Amino acid sequence: MEYIAHIREKDGKIQTVREHLDEVRQLCEQFGGKIGLQHLAGLTGLLHDLGKSTEEFYDYIQAAVANPDNPPPRGSVDHSTAGGKLLYSKFYDDAQDPIVKLTVEWLAMCIISHHSGLRDFLSSDLTSPFLNRVKEKDIKEFDNARDTFFNVQIDESNFDDYFEKAKNEVVHLLKKFREDKLKPFTFSLIVKYIFSALIDADRTNTRVFEEDENEESAFDSDVFFEESYYSLMERITSFQVSEAASHPINQLRNEMSEQCEAFASHPSGIYTLSIPTGGGKTFASLRYALKHAVKYKKERIIYVVPYTTIIEQNAKEVRDILKNDEFILEHHSNVIEESGYENEDYDLKTKKLKLARDNWESPIIFTTMVQFLNVFYSRGTRNARRMHNLANSIVIFDEVQSVPIKCISLFNEALNFLNGFCNSSIVLCTATQPALDFVENKLHVSTDAEMIKDINLVNRSFKRVNIIDKTTPSGMNAPELTNFILTEMETVDNVLVILNTKTAVRKLFEELKEHKEYELFHLSTNMCPAHRKNILQRLKDSLSKKRRVICVSTQLIEAGVDISFQSVIRSIAGLDSIAQAAGRCNRHGEDVIRNVYIIKSADEILTKLREIRIGSEQTARVLEEFKGNPEMFGNDLLSQEAINIYFKYYYYQIQNELDYPIPTIEKNLFDLLNFNQDYFSAYFNKNNAKFPLISRQSFAIAEQYFQVIDSPTTSVLVPYNFEAREIISKLNGEVDSNELSSILKRAQQYIINVYSPELEELSKAKNIDLLFHGSVYALKEVAYSEAMGLDPKGNGIWSLEMY
Repeated sequence: MEYIAHIREKDGKIQTVREHLDEVRQLCEQFGGKIGLQHLAGLTGLLHDLGKSTEEFYDYIQAAVANPDNPPPRGSVDHSTAGGKLLYSKFYDDAQDPIVKLTVEWLAMCIISHHSGLRDFLSSDLTSPFLNRVKEKDIKEFDNARDTFFNVQIDESNFDDYFEKAKNEVVHLLKKFREDKLKPFTFSLIVKYIFSALIDADRTNTRVFEEDENEESAFDSDVFFEESYYSLMERITSFQVSEAASHPINQLRNEMSEQCEAFASHPSGIYTLSIPTGGGKTFASLRYALKHAVKYKKERIIYVVPYTTIIEQNAKEVRDILKNDEFILEHHSNVIEESGYENEDYDLKTKKLKLARDNWESPIIFTTMVQFLNVFYSRGTRNARRMHNLANSIVIFDEVQSVPIKCISLFNEALNFLNGFCNSSIVLCTATQPALDFVENKLHVSTDAEMIKDINLVNRSFKRVNIIDKTTPSGMNAPELTNFILTEMETVDNVLVILNTKTAVRKLFEELKEHKEYELFHLSTNMCPAHRKNILQRLKDSLSKKRRVICVSTQLIEAGVDISFQSVIRSIAGLDSIAQAAGRCNRHGEDVIRNVYIIKSADEILTKLREIRIGSEQTARVLEEFKGNPEMFGNDLLSQEAINIYFKYYYYQIQNELDYPIPTIEKNLFDLLNFNQDYFSAYFNKNNAKFPLISRQSFAIAEQYFQVIDSPTTSVLVPYNFEAREIISKLNGEVDSNELSSILKRAQQYIINVYSPELEELSKAKNIDLLFHGSVYALKEVAYSEAMGLDPKGNGIWSLEMY
């Protein structure tokens, strides 16, 4: 009989298991083949739904579709274990060859996990959830599913030949592993890559069937990047003949841009682009990326930035240059987060979300550091699905110094893998390069990695500000800081004030509101991207019209936002942050020199903002030492020497925290995915026997504890304007997976990330609605204000122009 993989909702058409497995295999081969894992990935596709070739699943899926409101009991049919069990029983039981064993372990792990997120080879209770599934669990009708597979899907001898090809790919990987003296951590990323290929292939094929789509022809990235390069060069040429082109700073920007284009001829590597703040990094890095993509046939360009504000700014710049919106994706956050592990049930309500296009297939992507790290290390399947699309790409990290302390080793290994195995080119783009090769688990930066020649000379040529230390032990509270700002406004037309916490910003904003003689602006992450974009545009208009302006902001404005003030006041933080803030002062060299003041805010509580606190302490140390010996710092607090000394002090303070410590289990995440020595040794001590698998990673434990930000947030849709309200309305109804893909993309502009206490407060006040079967949070209008954004107390004030 022909067994059923899927039944299309709209017309009842059947996709057979035979069709689904073969089509997913082809996609897996395509995704895996990008890095030489064609057959490893292909085998996972060929076997992942083997367990659907049973009468039990045949009856189950028909009952689930016939009774969507009263489906069969959850978890009643396990269809993901059979494929892993077949590999284990056929190749592993009597195997002496460790390469055969390793091949089976990697493949079977991906297959049994494709509805859950990766499981543990070795768990905290010193058992193996992996062995429990592939060896010990009894699967109904397993023999029938196995026989059907070899009778209908593939001849057993051909299957053996295919497995041999997969094993040879493992041999090649092990050879590279030994030659490059890599850590076992690399194997974890290989497994995750194969898993990514399977998840995306399975979801994509199911969506194509469910929506009755025609197979899309492959996107021609070569043509797109060539056309984009010519569009960029047209813009650069037009700028070179403008009046502003003769300004010394613009001449320097153009020179560095040309150096980036010349550097594009270098092969894939890990490179640094240390253009000073305000030096035109977006243009220069795009010029490098497009030229490099054309020369080396890269598939996509991915910008990874620390704050969503930079996404908005940079994406807009690139859209304006390339005149293309369709192929540029802004991915701020997941509109719908995975609440936990999926189950294998045929649930029509959740299936659409699983199938929606959410896999980073666009040729140009802007995303955040949080989302980038989630691809490699977060739990579940939705983030992991994107990983294979990072292969053969150019990944540009804007303001790379923003990598969270605890994630530095994880970040370094991810980049080493992308470059070493995935043929991706990495660009670390910042004016203040952190010493990521200083730490134990080093980043393998290429030889002669810096794109810009004589960076010290460039930095001196770019000097536009003086740094003035106005810190005091007690700091300034909001009224005192207001007086300082008003005094400064007697000599300048505009001031930017950057504080470390939203609470301090709000207090200062309230103090300044009384001074109607100035236009007052406020920016924070309590505002959705579309809201911030509008405020930034109004702010720029006011500055260009020479109006008297005060802007109060959190640190989101200090990186990547092309804006220039006559004076900047920055609450003490890391010296790298102060350098970024200084980039918003006299940005285009409008004046010979301007002042950037460092102050201490008495309204900031940094207890839970440990990285900012440590950065502030080390900056204070540099400021004190600079007074006594400025020559040691190159006579400039923003010199490369000063930045290097700051990072040396900073890394010394955090040297024991770089491997993602997990205090609650007294382990670190890096080791759970590397040697996993504690659990491995404990297993031997308990059983007086060696652990029976070659692989020993605790994937599920690592994913359970991983979160980039210490305080987790929830994505909430806000009804900022008509489009946002329309999106909320649609998510309150029924949409198909294709429409959902479009909605999720549009919704990126109307998301704020809310901490748990705030979400609780909003829920208690009944200012949150649940949409899309409870998967999407939406804010009520009363809890959002035009001035401050999120207003948990529900005092939001809206203007008609917002609709």
